[in-house]
Amino acid sequence: MAAVATLRGGQLDSIAPGVRRLVAHNASYLTGPGTNSYLFGRERFLILDPGPLDERHIERLLQETEGRIDAVLVTHTHRDHSPAAATIAARCGAKLVGKAAPAAGPQDGTFVPPHELQDGEIIEFDAGRLRALHTPGHASNHVCYLLESSGLEEGEVETEGLLFTGDHLMQGSTVVIAPPDGNMADYLGSLWRLLSEPVRRLAPGHGLVIENAATEIARIIDHRLRRESKVLERLAAPGSARIQELVTRVYDDVDPRVHGLASSSLLAHLLKLEQEGRVQRSDADVWTLAQ
Repeated sequence: MAAVATLRGGQLDSIAPGVRRLVAHNASYLTGPGTNSYLFGRERFLILDPGPLDERHIERLLQETEGRIDAVLVTHTHRDHSPAAATIAARCGAKLVGKAAPAAGPQDGTFVPPHELQDGEIIEFDAGRLRALHTPGHASNHVCYLLESSGLEEGEVETEGLLFTGDHLMQGSTVVIAPPDGNMADYLGSLWRLLSEPVRRLAPGHGLVIENAATEIARIIDHRLRRESKVLERLAAPGSARIQELVTRVYDDVDPRVHGLASSSLLAHLLKLEQEGRVQRSDADVWTLAQ
């Protein structure tokens, strides 16, 4: 993912009434400037995506909330988003809110909420409320949170429709869909679902707030479908290929250094197409167009 120069680890910004963004100190190629942790509330707080198990970031979250944290929410249990949750909850007596880690993939098994967060569930805080939207695809347990209302103070402007997207959508990059837990069909279905929700702006897990949510969501859907068409086109030319051969032809428009990551998303595309009966593979993991 491309780095976002205007954000840095430790940076704290207000992005909506009663909502602040604190950037974790885990900048990398995949995380951009670092994981965004979001602080909701004025007197009592919710924390969304507390990030990796980094004591400096944890202490900052506790400092900014004075430890008055009622709940720690996560979008999903990849290790750059949720590992700090159990530590913060233990220190503050906060409850964990989200979906537990699935067995497959690089998941954070320390995140064990007392109950499974349901699609559509409402989470109240003293400056408004969030609605949970189950958005599988990047991860099977991925949840976005829609800010539906906020308690305004004098001079503040309403910001309903702000969606906290975790890794479902991010600034400056498309996300990796890595099977078996990542699923391209689910991912596209979740994107289409968001177009039917009253989403106006996107607050991603990495990077800055994205304006005009519908335009960005539609752009990502179009990008994924174009990539899928390219998979079929490139597969037709040689007639058959393994993933390590096909990735160089399907992702010839990106830096070859990311072809390893791109192979995961390519597999996700191929599995979707296989499920639809449009491609097939042999026991030797050679892919061809379906006959």
